Amino acid sequence: MVQLESWREKFAAAGVNVAGMTYDSLEVLSAFHLEQQLNYPLLQDQDAKHVNAFGVRNEEYAPGHGAYGIPHPGIFYVGPDGKIRAKYAVPGYKQRPPFDRLFADVERLTQ
Repeated sequence: MVQLESWREKFAAAGVNVAGMTYDSLEVLSAFHLEQQLNYPLLQDQDAKHVNAFGVRNEEYAPGHGAYGIPHPGIFYVGPDGKIRAKYAVPGYKQRPPFDRLFADVERLTQ
C-alpha cells in the first residue's frame, strides 16, 4: 500500500481515484494510515467478503488456520460503472503486481 502512494498522483492525473483494502481491523488501518501518511482511503474487507468475491483468496490456508482468508496481493481497476475492468494478483506476499503495467493498462482503458 505504501507503493501505491507513490503512484497516486499519476492515477489522479489519468482521472482515477485509488484506495487500499485489507482485512485488518479499523484500529490497525487507522494507525497504518497515519504512520505512512497516505493520501488515499483504506477500506476494511471484513470477513474477506471481497477477497472471496474477487477470487484472490490464498488457498494455502485451510479454515481454522490463523491466515485463512488472506488474499494474494492484488490490484483491481474498477470502472465508473462499478465493474472490474482489470485484475492483477500475484502469489505469496513478498511481491506486488507491477504498477507500471497496471498504469499503462488503466491509461489504455480510460481513453
